[in-house]
Amino acid sequence: MGTIKYPENHDLRRLVRFSTEDGLIWLAENRMLLMHVASLSSLRKELIDSIGLDGARRILTRMGFASGQRDAELARKIRNDQSFMDAFMSGPQLHMLEGSVLVKPVKLEVDLESSHFYGEFIWEHSWEDEAHLSEYGQHAEPVCWMQIGYASGYTSSFLNRFVVFKEVECTACGTEHCRIVGKPIDEWEDAQELATYFEGPTILNQMLELKSQVDVLRSSIEQQDSFNLIGTSKSFRHAYELIRKAASTQVSVLLLGETGVGKERFARALHDASARRDKPFVAVNCAALPHDLIESELFGAEKGAFTGAHTSRIGKFERADGGTLFLDEIGELPLAAQAKLLRVLQEGEIERLGDVRTRKVNVRLIAATNVDLCAAVKEGRFRLDLYYRLNVYPVEIPPLRDRTADIPQLVEAMITKYATLHEKRISGITDKAMVGLKAYNWPGNIRELENMIERGVILTPVDGYIEIDHLHLSLDTQPLESGIGMKGQLDHAQADLHFSLCDTILASGLTMEQLEEMLMETSVNRASGNLSQAARMLGLTRPQLSYRLKRLNADKSEGDTSYTEH
Repeated sequence: MGTIKYPENHDLRRLVRFSTEDGLIWLAENRMLLMHVASLSSLRKELIDSIGLDGARRILTRMGFASGQRDAELARKIRNDQSFMDAFMSGPQLHMLEGSVLVKPVKLEVDLESSHFYGEFIWEHSWEDEAHLSEYGQHAEPVCWMQIGYASGYTSSFLNRFVVFKEVECTACGTEHCRIVGKPIDEWEDAQELATYFEGPTILNQMLELKSQVDVLRSSIEQQDSFNLIGTSKSFRHAYELIRKAASTQVSVLLLGETGVGKERFARALHDASARRDKPFVAVNCAALPHDLIESELFGAEKGAFTGAHTSRIGKFERADGGTLFLDEIGELPLAAQAKLLRVLQEGEIERLGDVRTRKVNVRLIAATNVDLCAAVKEGRFRLDLYYRLNVYPVEIPPLRDRTADIPQLVEAMITKYATLHEKRISGITDKAMVGLKAYNWPGNIRELENMIERGVILTPVDGYIEIDHLHLSLDTQPLESGIGMKGQLDHAQADLHFSLCDTILASGLTMEQLEEMLMETSVNRASGNLSQAARMLGLTRPQLSYRLKRLNADKSEGDTSYTEH
């Protein structure tokens, strides 16, 4: 084949964003680091000196492999409408853009139908060569391990076939430049040896992954989700410790917190950790029950107690006998039901609606509310004596915005759950999407995050990464104070529009003076000659615009330049 030429890389360069206000650097939705080569060289030396050449090679090769996989995902997305060759060459171009090495293509043969691949490239200015030569001098074996990992990871992911590159010449071995050759793993004579540098304990990892998926699926079927109790933040750990200590007692617990923070899941966790774990856990949403049916639902009713009561029925308290009853939104209980509830808590007995007998029940009560019960007491909507009885052991569950450090763990567990539920392989979530999740205010708390991640799993392509667009974290609904889309100017949709506009202007051949003239004339026409309004469109003051117009017209023949001033 003829000389291989790279396509223009302006589409790749414009993916790089610097957000200095936030301390972030982006390559599309992947967070990047601008590091001193000397620091990476130091890390490389520490690895070699501590675990040996072979161990260091394994680690660095896998690091490069993972990086190449990420860039392959990016290349498929950015150049999906271009030729296969231009799309594939994104890898070498990104490798150079990231400052790793200069890549010169020598030979590239690809036949997708027969799965044939042969690639040969020359490398110059490899940072790994420079690092190794500086610390150890010339070496008998090639040393560009991380770079080889990158090339192999990129190609394998791009072609969906395990392709391994091998360094057949290396500057660290005394050659003029490095030369790499890539082929499918089974075409290498030393394939088994090469594979060891790319493979981890794959069989064990697959077994653990399958076990994790089965556990998650079983958990979702039984509605015993545990990801809500994942967290290491201080506010979460405080609430969790209170629940753990209450589990060994019989005290009634009052869970406080905003809607969606996971009060029912905390209640389930408390039940599961108590001696009542083998008995029923019954949950009731008091706000969802009509007021005229609440008493019969909670305490039961005898036949004929009210119109439509054709048979006797037991209530939630009897159903939960020996176990735990969770009353969510307890602040919505009518006063009559509150009086009966107080008696149950004090006497441990109930009376069905329309019955004269009392029945003993042994129930652990957990109540929850997102309203201010003190205010409800003052307004006469909640009984003071019941409030004191419930408020023996209050637990405040923090909102998600106060435990953003827990979001990555929660997201990982939710992705695993919903990927299994929807039978879909998901590689993870992009760095930019994660930053967006952390910056969001979360008015709906855990419930909103769960719904958002499920939507992201559904919208993400198979084996892809959940991106910020999949989450619908738009700037219109996202109260960001810093981060993506504002201070760092990382709103990629707006940025792409600006770059496209710039490309169009440059292609038109317009000069700066011509462009300025067009902008001013257009703004004045849109403002119907109103200079003040036109100036606001351009982000100028009225005197600034007037000065520019006078300067523009100085070399033109005199015409009608009378503009309305307001």
